[in-house]
Amino acid sequence: MATPTASGAAVTSTVATASTPDYYNYNPTKTGASIVAILFVVVSLTHLIKAFRHRAWFFFPMIIGGILECIGYVARVKSAQETPDWTEGPYIVQALTILVAPALVAATIYMILGRIILATDGEAFSLIRKKWLTKIFVFGDVLSFFVLAGGSALLASKKGSLLKLGENLILVGLFIQIVFFGLFIVVSYLFHTRIHRNPTPASLSPHLNWQQALYVLYAASLLIMVRSVVRVIEYAQGTGGYILSHEVFLYVFDAALMFIAVAIFVLWHPSPMLGLDNRGKKSDSEWYPLGGTARP
Repeated sequence: MATPTASGAAVTSTVATASTPDYYNYNPTKTGASIVAILFVVVSLTHLIKAFRHRAWFFFPMIIGGILECIGYVARVKSAQETPDWTEGPYIVQALTILVAPALVAATIYMILGRIILATDGEAFSLIRKKWLTKIFVFGDVLSFFVLAGGSALLASKKGSLLKLGENLILVGLFIQIVFFGLFIVVSYLFHTRIHRNPTPASLSPHLNWQQALYVLYAASLLIMVRSVVRVIEYAQGTGGYILSHEVFLYVFDAALMFIAVAIFVLWHPSPMLGLDNRGKKSDSEWYPLGGTARP
């Protein structure tokens, strides 16, 4: 809202008018949202090209997650254009998509670990049998996805009891993410240390760079874990909390971390590292319902 100064010049207020529904505790930035949306478009399209090139169909959840991130920040651009008279639609879209997109990114990360274990013939060193590995973690992902989606929808209502219920559901969904992601990191680390002490013939192949693939997995996992922890703190503080009241936290601890987590696989794609072209289609399909082999 513009207010006149002593000289008669108009100054734009950073707080919405009292008559406007309090969807944001600040005026969302158009420039920042536009830049992030473009970045996610570029990285998602790049992954799509690589998915077809390597026949890495297990990257499609990550691609969809990147697209959802893009949609979320486009919705924030729309909200910025509406300031201070925000409407419900863009707010709901950005809240929902930005919150649930990491679950899809995580689904691809889970499947990458399975492919590393397969490429190294290292099932004996995995804490969870190959039959259940991807299923367990994807189940946790799907569960958190729907809990977060329901919480976001209730949060957007901005109505007393529903608002509190939405906050609680989001906290539950984020805790589910953290628990399953924590378990995933433990499984990855134990597999890494065990096969490092007792390498299989496949793991010693000069054509496999499975350790680098694991390090990339660790980096992406850490970024998503930090993002989820910050989100838990954010919603534990409530809608009037310090983090939700300052937009910079969204860009530093969500947008930036998620973009790096997705982009890191563009620079170090697991398919060439694992030499998946050398794996039989039969063994590949036994592991993953999404199937697919890769070519460098």
